[in-house]
Amino acid sequence: MQLYNTLSAEERAELIDQAGKQRLTISFYQYAHITDPQQFRNDLFLAWDKLEALGRVYVATEGINAQMSVPAENFEAFRDTLEAYDFMKGIRINVAVEHDDHSFLKLTVKVRHKIVADGLNDATFDVTNKGVHLEAAAFNAILDDPNTIVVDFRNHYESEVGHFKGAITPDVETFRESLPIINEQLQEFKEDKNLVMYCTGGIRCEKASAYFKHQGFKNVYQLEGGIINYARQIKEQGLESKFIGKNFVFDHRLGERITDDIIAQCHQCGKPCDNHTNCANDGCHLLFIQCDACAEKMEHCCSTECLKTTHLSLEEQVKRRKGINVGNKIFRKGKSDSLTFKKSGVLEGISLAKATEELPKPKTLRQRIAVKKVMVAKGEHYYSKSQVGQFTMTNHELKAGDKVIIQGPTTGEHHLVVEQLFVNGQQGATAKMGDKVTFTVPFKVRPSDKLFKVLS
Repeated sequence: MQLYNTLSAEERAELIDQAGKQRLTISFYQYAHITDPQQFRNDLFLAWDKLEALGRVYVATEGINAQMSVPAENFEAFRDTLEAYDFMKGIRINVAVEHDDHSFLKLTVKVRHKIVADGLNDATFDVTNKGVHLEAAAFNAILDDPNTIVVDFRNHYESEVGHFKGAITPDVETFRESLPIINEQLQEFKEDKNLVMYCTGGIRCEKASAYFKHQGFKNVYQLEGGIINYARQIKEQGLESKFIGKNFVFDHRLGERITDDIIAQCHQCGKPCDNHTNCANDGCHLLFIQCDACAEKMEHCCSTECLKTTHLSLEEQVKRRKGINVGNKIFRKGKSDSLTFKKSGVLEGISLAKATEELPKPKTLRQRIAVKKVMVAKGEHYYSKSQVGQFTMTNHELKAGDKVIIQGPTTGEHHLVVEQLFVNGQQGATAKMGDKVTFTVPFKVRPSDKLFKVLS
């Protein structure tokens, strides 16, 4: 009985490309009392694996929290696997505004102590005793009430690129930090103010609403379905968006645009920008905001130190970080002295610029299968001074003049023609499986990149 992934992310991405099926990026959660989380986890994995569902899921005695990617054709069957449980009948599933077939490449279902870490150890706290849920229209209306205090229960790197106008935006990196901070700040408003809260999909502010009711706050409200559901409702109902900017999401897209207002700055040069990236140095992976110009200049790195590191051989990079715990840096969320223009805490929410580039539309099935390709090599190294990429052939063969696609989670997707080929250090006409092949590439090649040969 298979209860864990057997394919790598790269292998899964290739299968997704070959299948050519439209996938939906979704999220959902439900607080409930689950007596056997491990058995619940195993049952879900078996059911979802059959439906080709992928994603990151946490289950605990207090409920379930999931961000997933599901083939569109299997969506209703997937919903049925949830509604087989009484506590998830009629569950709201948030469907992303933007879709990406590679938003998740593995199915990870983990049992945790809590689905949202809160730092609380109070046996009398009932997470199911939550605040009043508000749909988009009602949420807009209560924001206009001068008796309302609105709080963003996300983290600083999320609110930095987008938030509701006038919201309190705590300068925190974790949800658990925000609860005592907001509780202390709002003690004098327990009786008479509307305490209104929101987060990405609703799971954090639902727990927060229960916490503040437990603390004695009388008028507690939360945004139903979070920003994701709000964005969908304002679009469908033609409502004014009181959210400005981008909604940060936790898959590799790192953001969905809600309005075309850019309220953040490139952390390196200060130019209006709201595109998050992870530092290209595998020993860092710092999350920060970087504009296209700085991305080109710094090769997607957060500092000159990291840039120099990426120019070392792969073997030397691995050697340098061996035995060093980099977990405190990976997704460190933009707290670094090297980021000159990083801002946190109280945000002004003023539009610094307007987004002018249209978001790419999802490819249709016909468009997906129109380009036939085969994976022939994996990325190995990039020589930045000479702009040459090195690959290891894993399949098929490659010739000068071939059309190729280089694709990777950080690199994106690029189409080019191999003008001249070097095989195992010598100029050659054909590269075969096992060969080291190099050719000119006008962008950085990473070990996570794949090289496809276009067949038609």
